[in-house]
Amino acid sequence: MSEFIVEYVRALQVLDSRGDPTVEVNVATRGGGFGRGIAPAGASRGLREAIEIRDGGREYLGRGVERAVESVNKYIAPAIVGMSSYRFRDIDRKLVEIDGTQNKSKLGSNAITATSLAVVNAAADTAGVPLFEFLGGRWARSLPVPLLNIINGGTHAGNELSFQEFMIAPVASSTFSEAIRVAVEVYKTLKEYLKKAYGPASINVGDEGGFAPPMREVREALKAITKAVENAGYRVGEDIFLALDVAASQIYRDGFYLVDGKKISSEDLLKLYIDLVGEFPIISIEDPFAEDQPDYFRELRSELRGRALVIGDDLTVTNAEIISKYFVEGAIDGAIIKINQVGTLTEAERAIEVLKGLRGRAIVSHRSGETEDVSIAHIAVAYGTGLIKTGAPARGERTSKYNELIRIENYLSGDAVYTGRKAFT
Repeated sequence: MSEFIVEYVRALQVLDSRGDPTVEVNVATRGGGFGRGIAPAGASRGLREAIEIRDGGREYLGRGVERAVESVNKYIAPAIVGMSSYRFRDIDRKLVEIDGTQNKSKLGSNAITATSLAVVNAAADTAGVPLFEFLGGRWARSLPVPLLNIINGGTHAGNELSFQEFMIAPVASSTFSEAIRVAVEVYKTLKEYLKKAYGPASINVGDEGGFAPPMREVREALKAITKAVENAGYRVGEDIFLALDVAASQIYRDGFYLVDGKKISSEDLLKLYIDLVGEFPIISIEDPFAEDQPDYFRELRSELRGRALVIGDDLTVTNAEIISKYFVEGAIDGAIIKINQVGTLTEAERAIEVLKGLRGRAIVSHRSGETEDVSIAHIAVAYGTGLIKTGAPARGERTSKYNELIRIENYLSGDAVYTGRKAFT
């Protein structure tokens, strides 16, 4: 196994999809394998999320990451050169040990995430197999249902929509590539609908490629998507379901939520969700309340049981212990999995395993500040999560993940299985 020995580790500063600097790490092994990892960045972050390191100062308006690059080149590289990339979990543990903090604030989650992904990609390349097969074995053949964010709001857009993401889930398709075709048809139909209803400026896109029309009310966005699904020739609630990422911590101020231009209480927001699920075929609601209100998560889950999933993100921050706690307490049906929220692939892997053990849903996810790194496409297949979030079918940093999943499906040929409706049941 000497061919898996890490011989070269080097980091550099590159750009993410928002034009902000981020960390890229390149790793080479003795056997000629090469791996690259690039850290994404979020706009909506949980309070207990791992900390990325930024430089401050004037360059890149303070957003530079040369300090994090130095973390890799000066501290991480000397520690992991000579270790086996095949034992990538050992390397991940070494990264956690070197950092020595609870929130990755010494080396930076951006440095640690990029390194962790680069190492495992180098191991897969050395083994001569795709990353999903290296991680999941030959039985990894389940393609996830994509949750596509086709209308952007909140911190992802410049409009007045309170909720951050309005998504579609094409569940009735027989293959992943067919599901993407259906999603693209709805996306383009929505584009024409918005242009006619709101004018040309309404089809400008937000951070995740979804349209950012001049809407103010949640129902307005849901009605537009419903109309687009129908105009594209599909059945809402059968072929395609709707999903929400509220990112409620971002709209919570002084004990109230700002929704549809009004201040409302937690009780009123709870009632709004129940009403919305009654009016629209919403299959999942992510972060419906602020992260310090888990009791309301629990109450909503009780109200929606069997109709819509309640998903944690800012609440759970890809932390296996936190996820287990809130799942067992009845607050969530599942959680978002973002590697840079916790730091390493191994820690994210543990969160997925905990959810699967509890029969919860793990949704592998991108960030709003994304990169061309396609590792999350492989991770969703490797661990059979059944669900993935990676934005609208637009912008290269989003479509790169969808294209990679199409390639994986093609590689698996007749053995590929599209998860479909059972991902939610």
